[in-house]
Amino acid sequence: MPNSQVNRSVKIARFGVFELNLDASELRKNGAKLRLQEQPFQVLVLLLERAGDVVTREDLRRKLWPSNTFVDFDHSLNTAVNKLRETLGDSASSPRYIETVARRGYRFIAPVQTSVKTGAGPNSEMPGSETPSSEIVKAPPNALHPELAVPIPRRGLTRGLFALIQVMYLIFYLAALFHLHPVLAIADSFLPGWKATALVVAVTVTAACGIPLRCYLLSAVGFDYQRLGEKFLQIFPVVLVLDELWAIAPFLLLQKIGLGAAIAASAALLYVPFSERTLVRMAYVSASR
Repeated sequence: MPNSQVNRSVKIARFGVFELNLDASELRKNGAKLRLQEQPFQVLVLLLERAGDVVTREDLRRKLWPSNTFVDFDHSLNTAVNKLRETLGDSASSPRYIETVARRGYRFIAPVQTSVKTGAGPNSEMPGSETPSSEIVKAPPNALHPELAVPIPRRGLTRGLFALIQVMYLIFYLAALFHLHPVLAIADSFLPGWKATALVVAVTVTAACGIPLRCYLLSAVGFDYQRLGEKFLQIFPVVLVLDELWAIAPFLLLQKIGLGAAIAASAALLYVPFSERTLVRMAYVSASR
């Protein structure tokens, strides 16, 4: 009797640090399985299926309680939603995942990533093997970022802008290192001798430290390293200090661009590290947790 092969698909939904396995009826946080009762679990499934859309209380009633079931529907639904929010660490007053739509129902507001894994049955040559399909990022219309309260932009846009900022700083560092003598001459024009030398040393040291940092961030966003948001928040104090120091760089060109342009350029550069942090939080939502 020839071996039969049975294919089955497992649907996975990811949001933030959570992963929902529909086939196993499991909810995990950072890989750890969470305990969630049947009704809150079904509420979550329906909200994820219609992420970004309002799921009415009547829709939930039909899903969870058949017409021949006699329960205190309002109390039971409120209890299920509250238990779900407790498990997710969410709140009704400041929602990151489940938003209450007054007098209508609920809406799942965080971005959701879904994937389908197809595996062979027990009689196949490689039992339990699974081949993941391409992952689809589901960004519902008008969905808001869980913490920033702004519409979620396309990840390609935020990642691209973040990469351009890293390229800009790399150009700054390389240009300064290739023109140390002109930098020293400019510094000598408005600083005493030893202070001018100290400034050139500071430019050299910070540029030497900044180059590997920017290469790391550029490669991480280029390869879409999923923990970039978490890592960036850890190194943000270093990035902030480095960027704020380089914000005074336009004053080295004071004689060429004038005082007004130097002030304007420095003011813009002072804001750049905070824009980097915002771009990372938009592209890697789990970083905002």
